[in-house]
Amino acid sequence: MIKFTHDELWAIDAEWVPDADTGRRVYGMDRSVEDQTVIQHMWKEGGATEEEPQPYLKTVLCRVVSVSALIRQRERSGAIKLQLSSLPSHDGNALPEAELLQRLLHGLGERKPQLVGYNIRNADLPIILQRAFVQGVAAPGFCARPGKPWEGIDYFARNEDWVVDLQTLFGAYGKATPSMHQLATAARIPGKIDLAGDRVAELWARGAIGRIVAYNELDAITTYLLWLRAAHLTGHVTSADMAAEESQLEGLLRRLAAAGRTHLDQYLARWSELRAR
Repeated sequence: MIKFTHDELWAIDAEWVPDADTGRRVYGMDRSVEDQTVIQHMWKEGGATEEEPQPYLKTVLCRVVSVSALIRQRERSGAIKLQLSSLPSHDGNALPEAELLQRLLHGLGERKPQLVGYNIRNADLPIILQRAFVQGVAAPGFCARPGKPWEGIDYFARNEDWVVDLQTLFGAYGKATPSMHQLATAARIPGKIDLAGDRVAELWARGAIGRIVAYNELDAITTYLLWLRAAHLTGHVTSADMAAEESQLEGLLRRLAAAGRTHLDQYLARWSELRAR
């Protein structure tokens, strides 16, 4: 299932919304047309129905508004260090998309972590690359490919584990594939708590970027906990080490919550409730 665990691993999750400017270009609409009218047209062209008024749009038509990562670093001593990082930061100030993507891809290109996500190969990674292309971002470090598999890190090789997609590991065909929420809560890990992905566009329209980042961070934390369970299943992490990392994460979240990231209190409460059952 998982071939290896790298010394630096990012459990990553991205959030995006329909981009009115892209919609205007793609559908030949004048700049005088209001954003919401453009977005409604984009949903219509994407197959909107009464039952599903906001269908999943092609990712190139959307704007990346937030990316969060739970970063796991294994130090030379063997000790594990955990960090929760987001673009933009949790202070609620939005970033221009080009700047967000440039900073993200520059960091990935420099640090070369192993990436983990839920549906990362079909959703998060494609939109990051598509929108970086649209915005004219240069990311030679991230995009570089070695001549031979053993000569370096390759984020585009399908048969290597520099990008680990948990949905692929635990999915199957059709109805057998669980959502992240289903897989997480079945394993006593918090899934979606008070929001779902279809609320992000509404929050963005209201200027509630802080709520989006908070939601994004919770998904990144859940992704990390799912990876940790998968690493235990495959023998890369012992039972004792898994328990120690869960305890370390709990301590990190409590410190961050006390420092102002109060949305983490809700996550901790839900996690405690699930483990008590």
